[in-house]
Amino acid sequence: MRIEHLSLMNWRNFKTVDIAVGDRLFVVGPNASGKSNLLDALMFLRDVATVGGGLQQALKIRGGVARVRCLAARNFNHGWVGIELDLRTGRSGPTWTYQLHFTRERREAHRPIIRRELVKKDQHTILDRPDVDDKADKERLTQTSMEQVNSNREFRPVVEFLAAVRYLHLVPQLIRDPELAQGPNGGSFGSDFLVRIAKTPERTRTARLNRINTALRSVVPQLENLSLERDEAGRPHLQARYRHWRIEGARQDEQDFSDGTLRLIGLLWLLQEGSGKAGRVILLEEPELSLHTEIVRRLPTVLSRAARHGKSQIILSTHSTELLNDPGLGLDEVLVLKPGDEGTTGTAASRISDVDSLLGAGMSLAEILGPETAPPSVHQLTLL
Repeated sequence: MRIEHLSLMNWRNFKTVDIAVGDRLFVVGPNASGKSNLLDALMFLRDVATVGGGLQQALKIRGGVARVRCLAARNFNHGWVGIELDLRTGRSGPTWTYQLHFTRERREAHRPIIRRELVKKDQHTILDRPDVDDKADKERLTQTSMEQVNSNREFRPVVEFLAAVRYLHLVPQLIRDPELAQGPNGGSFGSDFLVRIAKTPERTRTARLNRINTALRSVVPQLENLSLERDEAGRPHLQARYRHWRIEGARQDEQDFSDGTLRLIGLLWLLQEGSGKAGRVILLEEPELSLHTEIVRRLPTVLSRAARHGKSQIILSTHSTELLNDPGLGLDEVLVLKPGDEGTTGTAASRISDVDSLLGAGMSLAEILGPETAPPSVHQLTLL
């Protein structure tokens, strides 16, 4: 299964935005334009679909409906927050549409409530809420059908697809000290990274770490023999040998690895986690952080190969000119965000004025998009 189209209404920065999604989508824009919030819309659906999650929990960890509703919403879409997905299962499989619109109660509790939940399969409606039962029992509108196993049977492939969405924005210090993590989403930032590796079956884990070790030899030549070990208390640790003037070298673990090394290990591991999982979505937050520019230049190729091998889609946010300068990057694979008084808009790079002629004149995509994504008064920063 794959995402073909994503629409957001009154979601955080976005009053309205419609996005076509291919195998890869590079999201660019100024700081605070909504790159992370765009990725979080899919994370939100994942949290609703995940066992133990649901609508109430997904909004609670985000601070409630008021925190996710766009400040420019007013009466647009009745003030409701809406997320809509168009999905396709393979070349000849069924197409799906999932829509979720919600707001909060006007009573004192201010609980999130569903205003509409719609599921279509091949344009045939199989769920449309509120229904008769909802009108008879308003309490039902505090839960989506997606989170209820007795209600999602007819569209469970959609639920399983959304529950499998993966997000990565590793904070190296959380890998080194997981106890620093706060909140239920700490795992997305690396606090459970070593535990996830440890829970992987040994044969699969060893094969993945061996492949990562081979990759690391080309960028961190002194680091080799990457493995997972446990300390006396049973806690998992990444361990490798660091070659130096002594023949036997020195043993190092995640406490000694550089931030860039840890982030690269995390990225390569996540890409392998998706391998073989048909239709998985991988969300990456600024994967270029802490990495040398020569590594960053090669990331688009790495991501493209991983997407093909793992049948995955990769959506990432970035500020990196090196990523945008990749010659294999298509204009329809880049989404440009622009903040404004009525919320952030999103435009495919292929629709930027004169982009084809500028490329023909020898300008790179990074050079063309630089003025499109730079803060308009950034020059004043040097006056402070």
